[in-house]
Amino acid sequence: MMRVNSSQNTGTHYDAMNMRQQRTTLFFTVQDKVGALDECLGALRKAEVSMTRIESRPSKSVDPGYDFFVDISAETKEVVQRVVEEIKKVDIVKDVRCVSSMDAVAEVAAHPSGEQPVPWFPRKISDLDTFAEKVLDMGEELSSDHPGAKDPVYRKRRLEIVQKAKQYRTGQPLPRIEYTDQEKETWRQVYTRLRAMHPDYACREFLHVFPLLEQNCGYGPDDIPQIDDISRFLKDCTGFTLRPVMGLLTPRDFLNSLAFRVFHSTQYIRHHSDPYYTPEPDCCHELLGHVPLFADPNFAELAQEVGLASLGASDEDIEKLATIFWFTAEFGLCKEGAAGAVRAYGAGLLSSFGELEYALTESPEKRSFDPSQTSVQKYPITQYQPIYFVAESFRDATAKLREFNATMRRPFQVRYNPYTQSVEVLDSKDKVQHFARSIRNEMQLLATALEQI
Repeated sequence: MMRVNSSQNTGTHYDAMNMRQQRTTLFFTVQDKVGALDECLGALRKAEVSMTRIESRPSKSVDPGYDFFVDISAETKEVVQRVVEEIKKVDIVKDVRCVSSMDAVAEVAAHPSGEQPVPWFPRKISDLDTFAEKVLDMGEELSSDHPGAKDPVYRKRRLEIVQKAKQYRTGQPLPRIEYTDQEKETWRQVYTRLRAMHPDYACREFLHVFPLLEQNCGYGPDDIPQIDDISRFLKDCTGFTLRPVMGLLTPRDFLNSLAFRVFHSTQYIRHHSDPYYTPEPDCCHELLGHVPLFADPNFAELAQEVGLASLGASDEDIEKLATIFWFTAEFGLCKEGAAGAVRAYGAGLLSSFGELEYALTESPEKRSFDPSQTSVQKYPITQYQPIYFVAESFRDATAKLREFNATMRRPFQVRYNPYTQSVEVLDSKDKVQHFARSIRNEMQLLATALEQI
């Protein structure tokens, strides 16, 4: 893997390399009975497929009973068809269908009419707990080329930190880490160098928020801020909160979380032997790159818009949305001021010494942000970007993204309810009417406020 300062790999919180290698997920409901799960797993073994994940919840349709989500390795429709047929033979199974897969494998079996299945997605913020252990890479396991791979002390320390993320559940206090002097020194070197560069390269929204983080969240060169303090600050600003994560999530899981204004943040730090390089997102990337703009209302709206569009989206659309996130929240540029000066707002740039400077030179190509074009642009993950997309503003980018999202093939619309921290699916007349009434009430409030100005 190519080594670059604050490597490109810090620019994604999901496994971009494996984006096309997702598994097929089966959903089935069983009656509560001793040995019920064993019977279903026996059917999988008979179908000769490998199971990579299993997840259960109390059933909403069978009482007593359970709903199961099982990830299997299945690359063809024929394999999925065989698995579904075997599970259907189990008499206690009341429902079985595919809920997600790659390359339309899920058109399968349970949907012979050609109806497109909708992938499962979180409906309430506590559903994000199901992502806690679903990391694809890094976390407690390090790749052989990681600077800390052969350091047993570093590996042990990483394991201590990621275990806290693994155990965290919604509603609990965010874990606080007592960082070592060595970790603080690594942070100091990164913080000091980036802080000196930001005034010349970062967008004005980033520069406005950063001093507030220093005043309210313990930002500074001498200690690593705690995500609990930062999360409280962000919630007061825009409703965004932080959540600890073990490592890289799937693109779908990572984007789904943004719909709830939740950002998954690592708490471990890069290896001290090379403070200016990391092959993965770490707390330097999260806290110095991403966090400041989650306190900006317009950027927060843009990030959530990507998240809402990802709920129940097809695998093809998830890939497009992940690419849009890459070229905006990770490596985005924007115009500002009457002269239209270009500045950086992407976290992959703002946490990278080398690429932050490079991106604003004449060397790379710069294009106007257009979601229909941006979403299909290929990109490298181990070297500086040859192409960057420039937004007119966060509001303009959000407006364009909404127009793009309207072209997606999802058969329903969703809205986020901040009062219940849940997602409402607008798939019936009653729900749409209720939503319309709430909009009408808000419009009446707006009209009254305008009259009083």
